[in-house]
Amino acid sequence: MTVKGSDVLLIVVAILFPPAAAAFITGCSCDLLINILLTILGYIPGHLHAFWLIYKKMQAEERYGRGGYIYVGNGEYQPAYAQPGAVPPQPNYGTTGGGYVH
Repeated sequence: MTVKGSDVLLIVVAILFPPAAAAFITGCSCDLLINILLTILGYIPGHLHAFWLIYKKMQAEERYGRGGYIYVGNGEYQPAYAQPGAVPPQPNYGTTGGGYVH
């Protein structure tokens, strides 16, 4: 398992304030609330939960590729695209679809 710079940054954030790392990974979800409660109950349980979330994110990156996954909750990820190995759709950035040929 390779550790990237973003993972190291998440680990540093998790050491300083575990709920912030959980928020970066899961967004505003039940896991964030769980991490806040664990941190209030004891600083170490909050750390363990944040490190577990980071580990699950690293596994998802290894399995689905960088950005090829969606967080579905409870430390679980699913592929962002319907078929494994499928080419991701091109982003249109709010334009009309890019169907124009010059």
